[in-house]
Amino acid sequence: MFTSVFYTPLYNGLIWIINIMPWHSVALAVVIFTCVVKIILFPLSQKSVKTQFEMKRIEPEINAIKIKYKDNKQEQATQTMKLYKERGVNPFFGVLLMFIQFPVLIALYYVFLKGGLPNIDHTTLYSFTKIPGIINMNLLGISVGEKSIIFAFLAAVSQFFQMQFTVPKTPKKGKSITQNTPDFKDELAKSMGMQMKYVMPIIIFFIAKSFPVVVSLYLITSSLFAIGQELYARKKSISNVAQIIEIK
Repeated sequence: MFTSVFYTPLYNGLIWIINIMPWHSVALAVVIFTCVVKIILFPLSQKSVKTQFEMKRIEPEINAIKIKYKDNKQEQATQTMKLYKERGVNPFFGVLLMFIQFPVLIALYYVFLKGGLPNIDHTTLYSFTKIPGIINMNLLGISVGEKSIIFAFLAAVSQFFQMQFTVPKTPKKGKSITQNTPDFKDELAKSMGMQMKYVMPIIIFFIAKSFPVVVSLYLITSSLFAIGQELYARKKSISNVAQIIEIK
């Protein structure tokens, strides 16, 4: 099922894009291919970003609920979920999006790593998929089928900037809203945010360094797309807030 639903369509899509690319460039095909996949998933990703903005907007109300029901955790959870429902916010949507994208990401890695480029697996192609006569694997003098520390570094840098744009800022001091002692959940959130911003790029570097350049290209393109999406969502959110204020 995984092969039929994810791997085979993505592999045929990549070969088709290579065939129509100038000089049959695999590098250009990977960039275009990644953008196409991201555009297909864009509505879901956009909803996830919108959910993050809405969560930030209702944060004062959530904090008020925590203060009001600080001695009744069950009622606190009930009122918080009620607020989410009233505002049309699904706090679990980000997790759902991750699970939806997970098989797609696995299929992409299989396409890049096990597709056999520059050789083509004819048994995986559809009957209507045209096969390029010559496949160009070079990018700036480097074969995209080989490993490269330079492109791994660029993947890590792009991931770093993506984290700076997309990971919410955490308070400088993890203080509880109901007391002056450090709050464990706030400290944990701060720690996780710091790890995502600074540790994740390092992990990406070592992952990309171990795989061919095509994987680095996919990661770089994905990060740049995510940054552009975040900027678009921020601009749209500010515009919507301005319209609401104007109406009031």
